[in-house]
Amino acid sequence: MLGLPVKTTIGEPFIELSAVNSTNIYAMSQLQANLAEHGAAFFAHHQFDGKGQRGKKWQASPSKNLILSVIINIKPLASSPIFGLHCFSALACIDLLKPIIPDELYIKWPNDIYWRDRKAGGILIETIVREGIPQFAVVGIGLNINEDSFPEITKKAVSIKQITGKEYEPVELAKKLCVFLNDRYTSLVVDNMHQQLEAFNSYLFKRNEMVKLKKNNAIANYLIKEVNTRGELVVEAGITHHFQFGEVEWLTY
Repeated sequence: MLGLPVKTTIGEPFIELSAVNSTNIYAMSQLQANLAEHGAAFFAHHQFDGKGQRGKKWQASPSKNLILSVIINIKPLASSPIFGLHCFSALACIDLLKPIIPDELYIKWPNDIYWRDRKAGGILIETIVREGIPQFAVVGIGLNINEDSFPEITKKAVSIKQITGKEYEPVELAKKLCVFLNDRYTSLVVDNMHQQLEAFNSYLFKRNEMVKLKKNNAIANYLIKEVNTRGELVVEAGITHHFQFGEVEWLTY
C-alpha cells in the first residue's frame, strides 16, 4: 500500500539561524508549538551545543559546516518508518557529496557518512509520538565542510575541504541537500523502501569485510553482510546475527 502524499516540500521554508544551542532542539520546539510543519528546514551558522548519537556532542566551528535540521512527516511511511528516515537522509547526503567526491563514500550503519575510514558527517533522528504512534521526526544532519583540523578526540573525522582542497558555501550546500532530501523522501513514500534499501546497501561501510563489534562486554569479529528491511545490521560469525540500533559498538577496524 502506497503512503499518502505530503503537500509541503522539504526546504520550504528554509530558515537561517545565526546561533543556536542545537538545531534539533530548536526544530523540535517549533514543531511542538505548532509553529512549523513537514518540510521546515533550520540551518545554523553556529551551533554551540550540538547533539550527537547516544548523548555525544557534535562539535563544529562557526560558519564552516553544514548544520541542518528538517521536520519530516512519518505517517506516510507504512513500514520501518525509523529506518526509512535513516535510509533516505543518509542517501540524500550521498547524493549531495557524490558530484564533489566521486569515490569512496560510505554509509556506516546506521547513520554516519564516511569517506574511506573517516567520518565526514552524521545524522541524528528524534521522533514525536502521539497516542503511541510516531507522527513526526526531526532529522538533524551535520556535515564537515570547511574544517581545517579536528581535536584529538575526533581524529577519525574529515572535512570536504580536507578531501578536495577546496572551500564550499555551507548554506548553498544545505539548500541543495533539501532538494535531495525531498526527492529521496518522495521515493521512499512511493516505493516503500525497496529501491532505497538496495542503494543503502550499495554504500554500506565495510560490506563483505571483517570488523570488530562489541555487544555488552563481548568483542568478536564479524563479517558485514547487509542491512535488512527492519534496519538491522546482518553479520556472520559462524552463524548469522541480526543487530538493532544501539545493540553493538564498532571498534577499531
